[in-house]
Amino acid sequence: MTIDAVAGLGFPLGSGAGPFAVARGTDKLEQSMRLVLLTYPGERVMRPDFGCRLRDFVFDAVTPATGIQLADEVRGALEAWEPRAEVDQVDVVPDPAVDGLVHLVVGYRPRGESAARELVVAFQTDRSGPAEGVG
Repeated sequence: MTIDAVAGLGFPLGSGAGPFAVARGTDKLEQSMRLVLLTYPGERVMRPDFGCRLRDFVFDAVTPATGIQLADEVRGALEAWEPRAEVDQVDVVPDPAVDGLVHLVVGYRPRGESAARELVVAFQTDRSGPAEGVG
Protein backbone atom coordinates (compact mmCIF):
# COMPACT_ATOMS: atom_id res chain seq x y z
CA MET A 1 0.00 0.00 0.00
CA THR A 2 1.42 3.39 -0.98
CA ILE A 3 1.16 6.50 1.13
CA ASP A 4 -1.32 7.97 -1.38
CA ALA A 5 -3.77 5.15 -0.64
CA VAL A 6 -4.07 6.20 3.01
CA ALA A 7 -6.80 8.67 3.95
CA GLY A 8 -8.30 9.85 7.20
CA LEU A 9 -9.94 12.76 8.93
CA GLY A 10 -8.06 15.99 8.56
CA PHE A 11 -6.38 17.51 11.59
CA PRO A 12 -7.43 19.79 13.06
CA LEU A 13 -10.94 18.54 12.52
CA GLY A 14 -12.77 20.77 10.07
CA SER A 15 -15.29 20.68 7.31
CA GLY A 16 -14.58 20.14 3.65
CA ALA A 17 -16.76 19.27 0.67
CA GLY A 18 -18.59 16.73 2.87
CA PRO A 19 -19.31 16.74 6.58
CA PHE A 20 -15.61 16.54 7.51
CA ALA A 21 -12.35 17.39 5.76
CA VAL A 22 -10.34 14.34 4.67
CA ALA A 23 -6.56 14.30 4.30
CA ARG A 24 -4.76 11.88 2.01
CA GLY A 25 -1.24 10.82 1.18
CA THR A 26 1.62 13.01 2.35
CA ASP A 27 -0.82 15.61 3.73
CA LYS A 28 -2.17 12.98 6.14
CA LEU A 29 1.35 11.79 6.98
CA GLU A 30 2.55 15.32 7.75
CA GLN A 31 -0.54 15.98 9.88
CA SER A 32 0.28 12.84 11.85
CA MET A 33 3.91 13.88 12.24
CA ARG A 34 2.84 17.30 13.56
CA LEU A 35 0.43 15.60 15.95
CA VAL A 36 3.30 13.50 17.37
CA LEU A 37 5.49 16.58 17.81
CA LEU A 38 2.79 18.77 19.37
CA THR A 39 1.44 16.17 21.82
CA TYR A 40 3.20 15.95 25.17
CA PRO A 41 3.58 12.47 26.69
CA GLY A 42 0.81 11.90 29.21
CA GLU A 43 -1.83 13.96 27.36
CA ARG A 44 -3.45 10.84 25.93
CA VAL A 45 -4.87 8.71 28.70
CA MET A 46 -4.89 5.45 26.71
CA ARG A 47 -1.43 6.09 25.20
CA PRO A 48 0.54 7.81 27.96
CA ASP A 49 3.92 7.48 26.21
CA PHE A 50 2.70 8.97 22.91
CA GLY A 51 4.17 12.29 21.88
CA CYS A 52 7.30 14.40 22.03
CA ARG A 53 8.89 16.29 24.92
CA LEU A 54 9.37 19.57 23.04
CA ARG A 55 7.80 21.53 25.90
CA ASP A 56 10.73 20.51 28.09
CA PHE A 57 12.81 22.99 26.05
CA VAL A 58 10.51 26.02 26.28
CA PHE A 59 12.64 27.75 28.92
CA ASP A 60 16.01 26.76 27.45
CA ALA A 61 18.23 29.22 25.62
CA VAL A 62 18.63 28.68 21.89
CA THR A 63 22.19 27.36 21.75
CA PRO A 64 23.93 24.75 19.62
CA ALA A 65 23.67 22.27 22.51
CA THR A 66 19.91 22.86 22.82
CA GLY A 67 19.60 22.44 19.05
CA ILE A 68 21.23 19.02 19.25
CA GLN A 69 18.90 17.97 22.07
CA LEU A 70 15.83 19.23 20.20
CA ALA A 71 16.85 17.38 17.04
CA ASP A 72 17.38 14.16 19.02
CA GLU A 73 13.97 14.51 20.69
CA VAL A 74 12.18 15.13 17.38
CA ARG A 75 13.93 12.23 15.65
CA GLY A 76 13.25 9.83 18.53
CA ALA A 77 9.57 10.74 18.79
CA LEU A 78 8.95 10.42 15.06
CA GLU A 79 10.82 7.13 14.83
CA ALA A 80 8.83 5.77 17.76
CA TRP A 81 5.37 6.98 16.76
CA GLU A 82 5.23 7.48 12.99
CA PRO A 83 6.26 4.27 11.23
CA ARG A 84 5.14 5.57 7.82
CA ALA A 85 8.03 8.07 7.71
CA GLU A 86 11.75 7.43 7.50
CA VAL A 87 13.48 10.39 9.16
CA ASP A 88 16.69 11.24 7.31
CA GLN A 89 17.67 14.43 9.10
CA VAL A 90 16.45 16.96 11.66
CA ASP A 91 17.85 20.47 11.57
CA VAL A 92 17.12 23.15 14.14
CA VAL A 93 17.29 26.56 12.48
CA PRO A 94 17.03 29.71 14.64
CA ASP A 95 14.85 32.41 13.12
CA PRO A 96 16.99 35.54 12.67
CA ALA A 97 13.96 37.84 12.94
CA VAL A 98 12.32 36.46 16.11
CA ASP A 99 14.19 35.87 19.38
CA GLY A 100 13.73 32.34 20.69
CA LEU A 101 11.96 31.02 17.58
CA VAL A 102 13.45 27.98 15.89
CA HIS A 103 12.29 26.04 12.88
CA LEU A 104 12.46 22.26 13.23
CA VAL A 105 13.22 21.09 9.70
CA VAL A 106 12.54 17.36 9.35
CA GLY A 107 13.92 15.73 6.22
CA TYR A 108 12.00 12.52 5.65
CA ARG A 109 10.79 10.02 3.09
CA PRO A 110 7.46 8.23 3.17
CA ARG A 111 8.38 4.60 3.88
CA GLY A 112 8.84 2.68 0.66
CA GLU A 113 9.34 5.80 -1.45
CA SER A 114 12.55 7.43 -2.62
CA ALA A 115 11.32 11.03 -2.88
CA ALA A 116 12.72 13.18 -0.09
CA ARG A 117 10.36 15.63 1.60
CA GLU A 118 10.61 18.28 4.27
CA LEU A 119 8.34 19.16 7.17
CA VAL A 120 8.93 22.45 8.98
CA VAL A 121 7.49 23.01 12.45
CA ALA A 122 7.95 26.31 14.29
CA PHE A 123 8.92 26.08 17.96
CA GLN A 124 9.02 29.13 20.23
CA THR A 125 11.21 29.15 23.31
CA ASP A 126 11.00 31.73 26.06
CA ARG A 127 14.67 32.66 25.79
CA SER A 128 16.87 33.72 22.92
CA GLY A 129 20.38 33.28 24.28
CA PRO A 130 22.50 32.28 27.24
CA ALA A 131 21.35 33.72 30.56
CA GLU A 132 23.15 36.84 31.61
CA GLY A 133 24.28 37.54 35.12
CA VAL A 134 21.96 39.50 37.37
CA GLY A 135 23.12 42.66 39.04
